[in-house]
Amino acid sequence: MAVSELEPEDTSRNIVEIIFQSSWLRKQAPVCRIERILKVQSSDRTVKRFEQYKESIRERASSDEGKKNPRCVADGNELLRFHCTTFTCSLGLAGSTALCRAPSSAQCNLCSIIRDGFRVDGDGKIATMATSRRAHDMAQVLSDSDKRAMLVCRVVAGRVHKASDEKSSEDDCDFDSVSPSTEGVYSDLDELFVFNPRAILPCFVVIYSGY
Repeated sequence: MAVSELEPEDTSRNIVEIIFQSSWLRKQAPVCRIERILKVQSSDRTVKRFEQYKESIRERASSDEGKKNPRCVADGNELLRFHCTTFTCSLGLAGSTALCRAPSSAQCNLCSIIRDGFRVDGDGKIATMATSRRAHDMAQVLSDSDKRAMLVCRVVAGRVHKASDEKSSEDDCDFDSVSPSTEGVYSDLDELFVFNPRAILPCFVVIYSGY
């Protein structure tokens, strides 16, 4: 079983629903409709790789004399982030818990991520967002009619490099993620790009429509 659907009375479902809808609210009414919320049943191997990566960030931060980052030392600077992707199957519908294996010509990105993990893009990065609405707006889609799913993920940000920093130093390359500086509605960590696929562990999937 790759995923399991969370029932309305499940506490986890209520929490995920709240954090998903919080950035969509307009006049007290969400502008999209949640169809189902799924819990990702990651393999022991996948979870172990994530925890080992987090521990490596903690150990490096602890030994970094004079530059210790309290968050990195404590938990690797772990954050809850969103990543929006597309899908072509009926995952979670009518109790379906198995991932599809669509042909490469019609690859289901959602099932591919859950089964094989995230892949870096052409720039060697993986995009994560602080809010579901921002993730939706920044999603890479071919058509507005594509079905979308929101992945709620644990992300080890580690040492974050602010891309807008004008200062440069010999250890500029010694960071684990990068965040472009933005002004206005979104904070400067609303967009965060990590470089290592092991830094992201998908925990929940929100299937939604009406956007």
